[in-house]
Amino acid sequence: MIKTPICELIGIQYPVFQGGMAWISDAVLAAAVSNAGGLGIIAAGNAPPDYVAEQVRKAKTLTDKPFGVNVMLMSPYAETIAELVARETVSVVTTGAGNPSKYMKLWTDAGIKVIPVVASTGLAKLAQRSGAAAIVAEGGESGGHIGEITTMALVPQVCDAVDIPVIAAGGIGDGRGVAAAIMLGAVGVQVGTRFLVAHECGVHQNYKDKIIAAKDIDTIATGKRLGHPVRSLKTPFSREFFAKEYDSGVPNEDLEAFGAGALKLAAADGDLKNGCFLAGQISGLVKKEQSAQTILEELMHEAETVLNGASSWIKQP
Repeated sequence: MIKTPICELIGIQYPVFQGGMAWISDAVLAAAVSNAGGLGIIAAGNAPPDYVAEQVRKAKTLTDKPFGVNVMLMSPYAETIAELVARETVSVVTTGAGNPSKYMKLWTDAGIKVIPVVASTGLAKLAQRSGAAAIVAEGGESGGHIGEITTMALVPQVCDAVDIPVIAAGGIGDGRGVAAAIMLGAVGVQVGTRFLVAHECGVHQNYKDKIIAAKDIDTIATGKRLGHPVRSLKTPFSREFFAKEYDSGVPNEDLEAFGAGALKLAAADGDLKNGCFLAGQISGLVKKEQSAQTILEELMHEAETVLNGASSWIKQP
């Protein structure tokens, strides 16, 4: 069985975080992942504080295992959510789309382990200085908000840059990805797209069907012009957004307005025309719906098989 320092640090069985996916990662999914031995994470996204509070309290009724909340720092409710999770004393806070330094003392004083998601060594070093317990180094293969650097290049550089545990994210959807992350120096992985098709994930069935049908070339990155690129599946919406992004006649304000609410249209309504179906490049590997427990067990079994077989490639002189 694979046991790493992140398991002991957080109190989880498997070194696997479920990604905090806005309007998708709710109490039911997070609790299922935590009960199965990973770290389930509720996504705050742009949701109002009342919704996040409801999900946190619901998760506490569904699991007695550690779970986390992902705070998107670009949210207009970020400060209120930061105070909320401190009051609720969740086990872990992960952060995305920004620098969490202004909230670090609030969270660490509450006994919360803060694990920022970063896309560069600079942000990783800053997070460590601010008191982060660990780092999620997320490559541009991931779904949702992305950076420029690939997981293969980013993870070892972050591991060299900080002294705290590093979790790899981006393009990890099976045990081979877990094994590769460990070989790069990470002590765990964060997985998002694979959990989109978990039985316990309440996302619209159209969303799950699109993930399962996706090929390796079926994602697209948009939003670079706005300074916060995201990766999603190729759909009528994402293709039109991409075209508008490279049309100098479309002001940034109009581009922002065009994208507003598109993720919720995909997640809640399954709107195939107007929805934004965030997903990582690993989508082409995801071929069926499974329970959260089966997903975790498969990830670990496959990783152990790969790691145990790696020595067969080493020949003594």
